Amino acid sequence: MKYGIALFPSKQLQDFANSYRKRYDTHYALIPPHLTLKNAFEASDEEIKEISRELENIAKQTRPIQLKVLKASSFYPVNNVIYLKVEPNEELMNLHESLHSGSLSQETEYAFVPHITIGQNLSSDEHSDVFGQLGMLKIEHEEEIDRFHLLYQLENGSWTVYETFRLGRDR
Repeated sequence: MKYGIALFPSKQLQDFANSYRKRYDTHYALIPPHLTLKNAFEASDEEIKEISRELENIAKQTRPIQLKVLKASSFYPVNNVIYLKVEPNEELMNLHESLHSGSLSQETEYAFVPHITIGQNLSSDEHSDVFGQLGMLKIEHEEEIDRFHLLYQLENGSWTVYETFRLGRDR
């Protein structure tokens, strides 16, 4: 089965992201707005039990994460993806590193850029228009995230939560 790991922001930030995603993100119906911590990977039922135990240990050792979004950005010219840029911080970067080391090691195609996608598979004209509009908006959002989620992909391509991990020893 195919799995992935993500953070889900608050409803407020999800609503803002979805106001763009429903029109500009081809994956809108497949998964709520999220920050991908670990790209899709394959695991058997037995492997996922071991991975789950490892994720529980990582969660206990990770403090809640301050999620700060101050602007929209783009991966253009590599691809026409528009996203909400999440400011990297020590907790977030350490969590990402932990999810890509040891038995969880996985080759990645791109460097980790914390973000929440709001538009993808856009034509160049559409990308330019939407990105231009977003550039005029004042985006300021900050919140604390106290959990991450192990997701699995259903047959229809959508993603759903398999297990949730609360961050920090005192939780």
